[in-house]
Amino acid sequence: MKMFAGLGNPGAEYAATRHNVGFMLADALAARWGATAWRTKQDALVAEARLGAEKILLVKPLTYMNESGRAVGPLLSWYKLEPGDLIVAHDDMDLPVGTIRLRKKGSAGGHNGMKSILYHVKDENFPRVRIGVGHPAHEHEQVIRHVLSPFSGEDEQTIRKTIEYLLPAVESIIVEGIDLAMNKFNPKKVKKPKEAKKNAAEQNEQSEMNNTNETNENTGQTETGRRLDG
Repeated sequence: MKMFAGLGNPGAEYAATRHNVGFMLADALAARWGATAWRTKQDALVAEARLGAEKILLVKPLTYMNESGRAVGPLLSWYKLEPGDLIVAHDDMDLPVGTIRLRKKGSAGGHNGMKSILYHVKDENFPRVRIGVGHPAHEHEQVIRHVLSPFSGEDEQTIRKTIEYLLPAVESIIVEGIDLAMNKFNPKKVKKPKEAKKNAAEQNEQSEMNNTNETNENTGQTETGRRLDG
């Protein structure tokens, strides 16, 4: 069995906010997999589904974001699961809206919900799905107000597409493992201009060396021919 925990805040007033993208992904997975109806268990809403032969427990903590671990930790113990059986999805202000990062393990990165989960699970070795929600546009804008505000305009459309993109990514984590999923779904790094320039210079240098070697070889053959004639 695997456990997928999407983080967020309970209640209709938070449903469409940036902080709740984890809940959004959990709901989308439940619909995709035909999960059972959500029920309350251990301070969380849980639903069960199957992906092939794998049983999956979908979890939406009801403890509010900052106490997410108070629901996730006991559920892992109840179902006798290891930390490696857990997958957590959460919002990330350090990433532009709609940008995703799959991670194999790591620290909380300043995210209070993840801090709580790490405290209660007492292990950092479990996959995470980080979903970019952007940073406040102005330095003076409060972070709390930003994450508790809903998406609007283009951002709303971007997040919908991101959630759709992540559905097969989560399935890949479960079926193929986090390493392969990261390789397949994480955005590819674009080479910096300096790196591209360096690579071009190296290629030119190698080309010049090859040309020089070819010239030397041709010269050597000519000289040998002359000695044989004379």
